[in-house]
Amino acid sequence: MTSLHVNGRAQTLEVDPSTPVLWALRDSLGLTGTKFGCGVAQCGACTVHVDGQAVRSCITPVSSVAGRAITTIEAVTAGEDRVGRAVRDAWVKHDVAQCGYCQSGQIMSATAFLKALPRSQQPSAADIDAAMAGNICRCGTYARIRAAVADAARALA
Repeated sequence: MTSLHVNGRAQTLEVDPSTPVLWALRDSLGLTGTKFGCGVAQCGACTVHVDGQAVRSCITPVSSVAGRAITTIEAVTAGEDRVGRAVRDAWVKHDVAQCGYCQSGQIMSATAFLKALPRSQQPSAADIDAAMAGNICRCGTYARIRAAVADAARALA
């Protein structure tokens, strides 16, 4: 049995301790917003927050996050998270998504970045590119992603 704290709720799962967080979320908890992309932490589709930090859930065993706060795309975009709401609104405004597969990971990386950024600081394009570098978009919407992150930062200032 592994105890996790997911999206503000205590969860107890009967999974092997080496099970990746991604599969515990998807298969055991039915939280399918977090996507499987590459399985080797290179694409970012599986990004979740662990204690506020962006983490690749496809390679993170549940044993390493027991008792820590895990946040998924479902909680970030539900409307209660101020930064998540700003990012979601900017994503829509800039029509970021094309196929949409990478978007949950992109949004999770963007929200972690903006939450860590001092409110008075506006990120440069280089800052945004560095923060989002671990997320691959096969459709190539990087310019729209950068514009959306910058717009969300301005909305939060």
